[in-house]
Amino acid sequence: MTITRRQALGAMGAMGLGAMLPRYAFAQDAETLVVPTLGGVWEQFWRDNIAPAFEKKTGAKVTLDVGNGRVFGANLRAAGIENPPYSIVMTNEVFAQGLRKEGYFEKLDLAKIPNYADLYPIAKTDDGAALVACYSPIGIGYRSDILAKKPTGWRDFWDNPDVKGQIGLYNFANSAGKMELLLFSKIFGKDQYDTDAGFAALKKLGSTIQVDINLSTALAQGEIVIAPFDFAEIARLKKQGLPVDYIIPEEGLIAFDQTMNICAHAPHKDLAYAYIDFLISPEIQEMMMKQFYISPTNSKVVVPDDLKEQVPVSGKEMDKILQWDWAFVNENQDKLSEQWAKEVG
Repeated sequence: MTITRRQALGAMGAMGLGAMLPRYAFAQDAETLVVPTLGGVWEQFWRDNIAPAFEKKTGAKVTLDVGNGRVFGANLRAAGIENPPYSIVMTNEVFAQGLRKEGYFEKLDLAKIPNYADLYPIAKTDDGAALVACYSPIGIGYRSDILAKKPTGWRDFWDNPDVKGQIGLYNFANSAGKMELLLFSKIFGKDQYDTDAGFAALKKLGSTIQVDINLSTALAQGEIVIAPFDFAEIARLKKQGLPVDYIIPEEGLIAFDQTMNICAHAPHKDLAYAYIDFLISPEIQEMMMKQFYISPTNSKVVVPDDLKEQVPVSGKEMDKILQWDWAFVNENQDKLSEQWAKEVG
């Protein structure tokens, strides 16, 4: 993946943001906020846009620490609760929940996050324990040139004989794989906790192609014709001229989340709170939407008409993003992983 023209057009640039964003009162010239971020295009966007704009607003410095949720969690545990290497951590809630339970994160002081009031209810995690900065909704992506019948929901994986043996899935190592299990447990069982029903349903699918990260190659090559897909990825494939499309399933959406957490013993706690408020401001949310096609969690952000195909989930559609009990998943991680390997492969 490379930085695209959208970065230049949609990001507006750190300098251009100067007159638009709220100012934060920090005079500590030497204060440095370590910001964990994903790699690749995320790192580049943060380095070119987010970090400079935040530095301009606060007078502080930003150092990026590139990794993922597993890496950030390992670094925190290695350092110990009282000596965290970060003040703030943005990661998937499946990783954040375990760290929060162990005491690494504090409940948010909402008085320090004015933009919190404008978040969609779905983004207010665990009664203020954290918040979701953005969602990447996952619906159903499919080959529109191969499937004669447009899918309507997740049950098409089982009900449409034309997809047999050509179904893609995220594996259990990916948080999307865990969501697949909970989703199918909910659809075919009593609720998300009825994982025996979920595994039985997965087993009935027969042979599937499973990946940890990238389903796009298999879809592009015709190895699969249907799979759970991040809408942004389908939008990128369509721009490349591939005959693909997506639907919002009638049973609801799963989604990658980016949850913001403050370390209980953060070395620069006030600055970390300012960073959270900055990241969920309408201006920065709009930047991220234009760059990554994420669904903003600040309800003041309006998706323009020319982006609605790439960003189909906003406003009332946000209610279609299903919520999961990550404490249940983390407590049963080993058991569920072993059962997936045995019954799904």
